[in-house]
Amino acid sequence: MSQLFAPELFNRVEQITGQRPVTEQHLAGGCVGEIRRLDFADGARLVAKLGETGSGLDIEGKMLGRLSDLSDLPLPDVVFASDELLLLEFVEGKPALGDAPELHAADLIAGLHNFTSDSFGLNFDTLIGGLHQPNLETSSWLEFFRDQRLLYMAAVARDAGQLPGEIYDRVEQLAARLGEFMPAQSTPSLIHGDLWGGNILASGNRVAAFIDPAIYYADAEIELAFSTLFNTFEEPFFARYQEQRPLQPGFFEVRRDLYNLYPLLVHVQLFGGSYVGSVSLTLKRFGV
Repeated sequence: MSQLFAPELFNRVEQITGQRPVTEQHLAGGCVGEIRRLDFADGARLVAKLGETGSGLDIEGKMLGRLSDLSDLPLPDVVFASDELLLLEFVEGKPALGDAPELHAADLIAGLHNFTSDSFGLNFDTLIGGLHQPNLETSSWLEFFRDQRLLYMAAVARDAGQLPGEIYDRVEQLAARLGEFMPAQSTPSLIHGDLWGGNILASGNRVAAFIDPAIYYADAEIELAFSTLFNTFEEPFFARYQEQRPLQPGFFEVRRDLYNLYPLLVHVQLFGGSYVGSVSLTLKRFGV
């Protein structure tokens, strides 16, 4: 599907929407496949994401739909979703890298985290960066993070030859000691799940849309930790967020690095390289 030339793609879109695009433009980004903006004669625009068989673009569409149903986040409307093709409303905006409208984002993310559940996980598995993300529902945040995030992704990276076995063994050692670092009680909050600047479209001082989610119910701190990994948000965001949802002591000092092991392991599986060293340094910080 990702190799579709314009006439083939235009035919498919016309079959789905009843309207035929007149031009297309390749857009940056896309871990799974190609992204193209489709322009129509009446001025309407759509975004087409194209992937190979097994890309799971239908899951991305399902995640956006679920976020739309459950939260107040600004999101692109889903026009069509299948395994190989996702059609979305085009939202005007630029990736919020370095100049994110942090106060508006803080209000939106705090509001998102106020949507809660009785258990961690979700009633369907999701994706992060095109990788499978299991969401077996459980009442224990420690067990969920240990088994379905830390150990799961470490094993995926090890089995793919991306993570050395010695480092995987150290992940296991840390997993056995998580109770030393994690809270005894946590509230399952709905999270976006992949909160870096490229997944936040901004226009002026406002967030226009969040894209490419990796949703589930989690301790909200794992979302906030992720936002610091690539400097998505800085002090103004956290000050505003804490006006609405104060953070417990120890987040910045301890738990931020602990929770960021998961996205680091995701990046090990996707890209390898220096991320392996980052995982090793974090493990050393926790004494393993």
